Amino acid sequence: MNFWHNIAKPIIGLAPMDGVTDASFRHITAKHGGPDVTLTEFVNIQSALYSPHTLLKDFTYSAIERPIVAQIYGKTPELFYKVAHIVCELGFDGLDINMGCPAKKVAASGCGAALIRTPELARAIIRAARRGIQDWHCGQTLRDVGFDSAMIEQLQGANHERNDRSVNLERRLIPISVKTRLGYDRIVIEDWLATLLSEKPAAISLHGRTLEQGYKGEANWEAIARAVEVAAGTGTLILGNGDVRDLRDVGERVRQTRVDGVLIGRSAQGDPWMFRDKGALKQALRCAGEARLGDPIGMEERFRVVVEHSELFERLCGGSRFVAMRKHLTWYCRNFRGAAELRARMTRANGAEDVRRCLAEFLAHAPGAAEPGESSHSHGRAEEVALPAC
Repeated sequence: MNFWHNIAKPIIGLAPMDGVTDASFRHITAKHGGPDVTLTEFVNIQSALYSPHTLLKDFTYSAIERPIVAQIYGKTPELFYKVAHIVCELGFDGLDINMGCPAKKVAASGCGAALIRTPELARAIIRAARRGIQDWHCGQTLRDVGFDSAMIEQLQGANHERNDRSVNLERRLIPISVKTRLGYDRIVIEDWLATLLSEKPAAISLHGRTLEQGYKGEANWEAIARAVEVAAGTGTLILGNGDVRDLRDVGERVRQTRVDGVLIGRSAQGDPWMFRDKGALKQALRCAGEARLGDPIGMEERFRVVVEHSELFERLCGGSRFVAMRKHLTWYCRNFRGAAELRARMTRANGAEDVRRCLAEFLAHAPGAAEPGESSHSHGRAEEVALPAC
C-alpha cells in the first residue's frame, strides 16, 4: 500500500505547517489546487493519552485530500507505537515522523530536529512506529494497546462522520516517511541520512536548512542534491523543501537536484491554486521543455474561495476560534490594487459573515480593484464580482 511510488514524478505536495495546515486549509487547497500528497500539521504523540479531543481535531480530514499523511512528533518510542495504531484506525494513507521542527519549545524537549543529535533514538522511533503499523495490520486492536472505550468511540465517530468510501475497510499496511533538516548546528546530511536510510522509510522530506538556521538565510539545495546521491538505489524517495516560490521554482529544483519531489509550504499560504498546473509542469519536465502554466486567479474566484474557506473554518473549528482564521485571510489579500487596505479590515473579522461584508464593502468602494491588468481572469469592474450567498 505504498502510495508514494504510485504518484507520477516529480511528486508535488503540500508541506505540513504548524498552525497553518489545519483541516479547512488542507480541504480548500485540495479542492482548488490538488497537490499530489497532503500532510497534516504535526501532532504531539502525548495528545493521544492526555488530550484525545485535540488529537482528533488535528487529525480531521476529508476524502478529497487523499493521499493524506498524518504527521506526528515526540521522543518516546512506546507512544509512537500506540499512536501508529490511531493513525491506521483513522484511515490515513501514511504516517510521517517530524524530525525537522526547529521551534525552541519542540527542540528543547528533544523532539523535532533535536533528534538529529540522537540518531539511535531516531531509529528506535521509526522502528516503534513501523511495529505499531504492522501489529495493527495483523489485527491488534486499540483496546489491546491500552486505549479506553471513550477514545475508541471517538475514533469510530470521526470515521463515521467523514463517511469516506475511498478507503478500503481492510487493515492496510501504510508507509512511514520522515521530514527532517540538513543538521542541527551544521550540515551533516551524509551521516544523518545514512541513519534514516538504515530504517528504510518510504520517503524522506528534507528542508534545506539546519535547526539553528530556523527559516533564516537561503535553503541549501546543493546539500539536498547530495542527499539524492546518498539515497540513490535505496528505494527511499527524497523530497526537497525550502524557498520554493511557485511551480517554476519546482521545475528548476527538480532539474538541479534530481529530487523525487518537492513539498511547497509558505508559498501556498493564501494560494490554494498553487498546485493546479502541476500536470503541465510534469509533462514539460518529461519532454525537457517549458511548462505552459495557467493565468493568474481572478478577483471573482479569489473572493469566492475566501468566503468558502471562512465558512468551512467556522464549521469545523467553531466561531470562537475564528481569530486563527485571520492570518489566512490576510494571505489571500495580496497582489491586487487595494490589498493592503483589505488586509487591515480582515484582521478584525470575527466570522464568515464579517468576511463577506468586508469583501462587499471593499468592492463597493474600490471599483478599480479588479480592473484589467491586475489579473487576466478579472471581469474588469469590481461590481461584477458576485460573492456567495449566505
